[in-house]
Amino acid sequence: MGALGTAAMARMDERLMWFRALSAEDRSWVGLVAQAGIAAFVEWFQHAGEGRLTPSIEFFGTAPRELKRSISLQQTVDIVRIVVEVVEAQTGDLAAPGGEDQLQQAMLRYTRDVAFAAAQVYAREAEARGAWDARLEALIVDALVRGEVDDGLHSWAAALGWTSSPVVVLAGQTPDDDPQAVIDGLRDRGRRSGLDMLAGVQGGRLIVIVGGADSVGAAARHVVPRFGPGPVVIGPEVNDLQAAASSARAAMAGLRAAAGWPDAPRPVHAEDLLAERAIDGDTDARSQLIENVYVPLAGTPLLDTLATYLEQGTSLEATARLLFVHPNTVRYRLRKITELTGYQPTEGRSAFTLQVGLILGRLSETDIT
Repeated sequence: MGALGTAAMARMDERLMWFRALSAEDRSWVGLVAQAGIAAFVEWFQHAGEGRLTPSIEFFGTAPRELKRSISLQQTVDIVRIVVEVVEAQTGDLAAPGGEDQLQQAMLRYTRDVAFAAAQVYAREAEARGAWDARLEALIVDALVRGEVDDGLHSWAAALGWTSSPVVVLAGQTPDDDPQAVIDGLRDRGRRSGLDMLAGVQGGRLIVIVGGADSVGAAARHVVPRFGPGPVVIGPEVNDLQAAASSARAAMAGLRAAAGWPDAPRPVHAEDLLAERAIDGDTDARSQLIENVYVPLAGTPLLDTLATYLEQGTSLEATARLLFVHPNTVRYRLRKITELTGYQPTEGRSAFTLQVGLILGRLSETDIT
């Protein structure tokens, strides 16, 4: 058995480049596992006629758990193959006279069981790692939704292999499928599309964090079909995972407020739901509307023009009469409002958002007073 183990180690060193690259400690552990496997075969073959139908594969326990991180399943198969080749090459010397066929058949059965045993070892490790990864993923998603971002978030994400930027968060309803199956499907989609994806289910909501997409639209195309019926809200794009809490907060606020816009597209950007979010009590949306709508117009004739135009049902002529100006002046001022705020007063949704922004701005001045 010692000679066979030594010969197997020499053959591995000769044929396997990855084996030569192992540390001396790992090479020693591989040698012990190989010798233990040969010894287990000899012991099993010796008592094969005594009703011992199943070979013992407990010799895998010889190796420390750390070795399984250094050697892949494919490399384990390479080791088993070489050990079998070494033993088969000496079948003539090892077998009793006329017992060559019996020894070869025993080896075939033994190596089959060894292969299954190796697969079981790695399957258990994969399941344990998968469960751990799932817990980490849930912690990251929960931390971003709660806004509890600290240095530990980067460590958790690094453990999952997260390296991508920019980042965008999407929120919607959970489909009727098993939540874990949905998350597994998203991970698989992310691997095939070259994107980093983290997902979590909280009650009836599905939150998906996408990293590395060329655009927000590209991220949405990969993810939106995985959501259940109802609105899907896209948070603003941010530079990295550390800043994704703001994107998650906007997406979740948009999902709560999406009922206020029944005809919203699917998906809809959280920015397009600013008015509904503000009415629903989202302080971020209120501040953003005041900053984007009221502040640029305050102290200028544009503010009175916009207020009058909206109060007169977007009638150009009525606005001009009340302001004692020519309609062309009103048209010019409306164009300036669009340039300053990004919202077009003559368009229904934009007019509604501008109206909410004006109201919030006036209320903010009252609060200051």
